[in-house]
Amino acid sequence: MSTQNTQNTPSEGPFQDLSPRDEAPQFVLPLVVRIEKAEPPARTDALETAARAVLMMLADERSLGEGPDEGEWARVMRDWQDARIRKVVRRARGAEWRKASALPGIAVTGKAAEVRVFPPVPLDGWPKELVKLQVSGTDLDDPAPPDVPGPLTPVLWLNPELGMSAGKAMAQAGHGAQLAWWELSEGERAAWRDAGFALAVRVADAEVWSALVGSGLPVVRDAGFTEIAPGSCTVVSDHPALRTRLPRP
Repeated sequence: MSTQNTQNTPSEGPFQDLSPRDEAPQFVLPLVVRIEKAEPPARTDALETAARAVLMMLADERSLGEGPDEGEWARVMRDWQDARIRKVVRRARGAEWRKASALPGIAVTGKAAEVRVFPPVPLDGWPKELVKLQVSGTDLDDPAPPDVPGPLTPVLWLNPELGMSAGKAMAQAGHGAQLAWWELSEGERAAWRDAGFALAVRVADAEVWSALVGSGLPVVRDAGFTEIAPGSCTVVSDHPALRTRLPRP
């Protein structure tokens, strides 16, 4: 299975339409973002926190191992990754957030954003504490333009031509983080984990987006279930370790 695509057209992949992965049982990775009416998080903070949450789930010892060393989430994590890599972001506040926080999962905090990620569940098997949470219409704003990332910071570049809700963009940022994780060596993964999965999520400049898509870095292509057309390129995963492997111009 290829996670790097160099053409701006649909092709087979884990987030792609018409994939043999559809033949496997389908699971979804639930993420819940806390959005209180009085103090919603900034959009970029929420996106970055969601991406880090996905990485923390992938790296958690409960998600790893086989046989006698198998973590409690390892089997369902494998089943999820053998099928379509679906992620759904829902929002909660108040009592809803407290109920969601009582479920087994991982809590991740950004500058102010709070996201909880849970082990994958069957498409039609959501826990009752999560199934009624709202999924559509999750949108957030940045009070000020985000800082320019440093040259050694992994960046998940968003397509500037796509208008995505915050919830959709959070899921796409999670996809981008996962593709970068898959491409890294064990040592590179450990270094990223030790750095707290530092990363940035930014909207790419329109004039460089095409070059990013064709660079050889991992590209997320959406299956088109919600908001955007199937095969749309949504995120390019620009990790410094992956950048060093690109062919020289």
